Amino acid sequence: MLSKQNPKLMTPELTEEIVGRSTCLHDEGEVESALDSMAASISAELSSKNPLLICIMHGGLITSGKLATRLDFPLQMDYLHATRYRGGTSGKDLQWKVYPSESLRGRHVLLVDDIMDVGTTLKLIVEYCLQQGCESVYTAVLLNKLHTRKEPDVVADFVGLEVADYYLFGYGMDYKGYLRNAPGIFAIAEQDM
Repeated sequence: MLSKQNPKLMTPELTEEIVGRSTCLHDEGEVESALDSMAASISAELSSKNPLLICIMHGGLITSGKLATRLDFPLQMDYLHATRYRGGTSGKDLQWKVYPSESLRGRHVLLVDDIMDVGTTLKLIVEYCLQQGCESVYTAVLLNKLHTRKEPDVVADFVGLEVADYYLFGYGMDYKGYLRNAPGIFAIAEQDM
């Protein structure tokens, strides 16, 4: 059921129904453990490089925040907002909403996002960063979705967990703008697609 005042808003009752029909693929403990492992790998690679961590909004918000508190070395943080989904469940052309405010020239950049699905968004953002004169660009994603539709030669440098090819929500990933804050990784039921 959608809200009568605003048809784009889901009601709390509908949100509860969707969560109730979903399947938990990774609980909070498993995700937090994966973030610990990611942070250790990132630290080993970037701790001496004075990196600029760039959160890819909105999906990368939770992963970026949770990783940043685990990275015990000097870094700067920024964000960008480039999207293909615009609140829906399928992608379109990349739309830039906010570019990074820090200069990327000569920097080691760590892009952080929630998921590597097809890889188109991440590929275009990496290309943008390189065009801005970065020394290097690293990518970190909480989840890598396993399927054969990926962009050629697009591989994340740091990955928390690998997941099957489902529509997911939680830890930054949304369902129609909702459920980013779910404490785990959940697959949407077929009837809710």
